[in-house]
Amino acid sequence: MAKKKRRNTTYKDWITEEGLIKIEGWARDGLINEEIANEIGIHPSTLYDWQKKYPEIAEALKRGKDVIDRQVENALLKRALGYEYEEITQERALKKDVKGKPMTDLHGFPVYEMVTTKKVKKEVVPDTTAQIFWLKNRKPEQWRDKRDVSVDGNIDTGTEKLDSILDQLKED
Repeated sequence: MAKKKRRNTTYKDWITEEGLIKIEGWARDGLINEEIANEIGIHPSTLYDWQKKYPEIAEALKRGKDVIDRQVENALLKRALGYEYEEITQERALKKDVKGKPMTDLHGFPVYEMVTTKKVKKEVVPDTTAQIFWLKNRKPEQWRDKRDVSVDGNIDTGTEKLDSILDQLKED
């Protein structure tokens, strides 16, 4: 993405209803804060300062990101569970009048229309990678790969008994 030329802009230009709608929209479109700052024409650190000082801007960013985050969550869940959809195939065909004769336009050229030729129900099987990702993030205590196990107590290796036997043999 090409960098925009920095303009002389202030927070007052962006805490208006129109400005906040733009900021929220950019966040909803998936732009990260650095890209939003670029759209506004400010340095990213300025946007972070504005977020701290002006709750309206922070809320607009949060609202926009919440929407896209929900959409991604829903898409991930759909992929993890699998789903069905209908695939529709259409082909171009000559348009016919009520008598079944091919229609033409004012210049005598044939008129075409898109006609559905086939409908097929298809299934996308559940995606195990999406399932693993979902579970690791939703229930990390149960599904994370690394488990921390601590063991308390002593382990008897039996070397003390061997030492006493060796001592007896040395004495003999």
